[in-house]
Amino acid sequence: MLEDHQTAPSTTSWPAAYPQGYAVVDVETTGLARDDRIVSAAVYRLDARGEVEDHWYTMVNPERDPGPVWIHGLTSDVLEGAPLFPEIAEEFASRLDGRVLVAHNAVFDWSMIAREYARAEREAPVRQRLCTIALSKELGLPLANHKLESLAAHFGVVQQRAHHALDDARVLAEAFRPSLQAAARGGVRLPLLECRPLTEWTDRAAPRIGRQSGGYSSGGYASGGYPSGSWRPSRKRPACPYPNPGRYEPGKQLKQGMRIAFSGDTSVERDLLEDRAVEAGLHVATSLSRLTSLLVTNDPDSGTSKVVKARQFGTPVVDEAAFGQLLRDVEPASKT
Repeated sequence: MLEDHQTAPSTTSWPAAYPQGYAVVDVETTGLARDDRIVSAAVYRLDARGEVEDHWYTMVNPERDPGPVWIHGLTSDVLEGAPLFPEIAEEFASRLDGRVLVAHNAVFDWSMIAREYARAEREAPVRQRLCTIALSKELGLPLANHKLESLAAHFGVVQQRAHHALDDARVLAEAFRPSLQAAARGGVRLPLLECRPLTEWTDRAAPRIGRQSGGYSSGGYASGGYPSGSWRPSRKRPACPYPNPGRYEPGKQLKQGMRIAFSGDTSVERDLLEDRAVEAGLHVATSLSRLTSLLVTNDPDSGTSKVVKARQFGTPVVDEAAFGQLLRDVEPASKT
């Protein structure tokens, strides 16, 4: 289903470096891990100034248990007649092609999309993504938290069907437009990140946490084709722009600038988990020292060097699930 809209005139002097088009995306899924699947997807295509050009929505048969039906409302019976992802891959790609992917917690939507294309032995035509959580932080919006409903309320956007991909994408598109225009007025550099395609195999079982019954088992390889938990090439990241505020205090929020180290296997691919941390304004540390704010590990009793050092230094330790919750509401860095 498509809708065309007139482009509203704007007197904003537009930064030449801004992208020429955006694809605001929302996907609903069977879960959060690497072997979970997309059950519905929606795309609102926007022009360079954030005005809606058209929109598109589809359900997707995940070929497995639909997962949290109480959230997305899509039962096995409803999804039985839906197309498989390879059947909608070309149309989906045409909606994304040549545009910046925009999503709320964009690394999650991108990772799910990239995996589906990898399973279909294709590559999603996305080269950059923009997370509206990161943009709201750049703009300094006075939000109580970083949930989509809070961003929508700030701009007076009314949600009609929460966790329905089409309505979530509509709400985000309507909230993104004034955010983009505010960024243009203020000369704010958009927090664009590179989208790297994923490659997956299916000849090895991947470790994961909280496996659902009837789950699809994908390969035990992370992005770039390296086995999970094995040696991976180092990734050069830009320096964290925020000073280290110190150690994480249990029961409180993470703060931008905190140094986060990871140890052991993770359910979400390590590179993607690290990307989420960077997008939230955290410093990803490759080693653990007395300056490390927090260690994330699913095996706190292991004898890895990072776990041993964390015990020696008294560094706080949380598992991946707890870290995921903390990432939802990272406290902005203190202004000096």
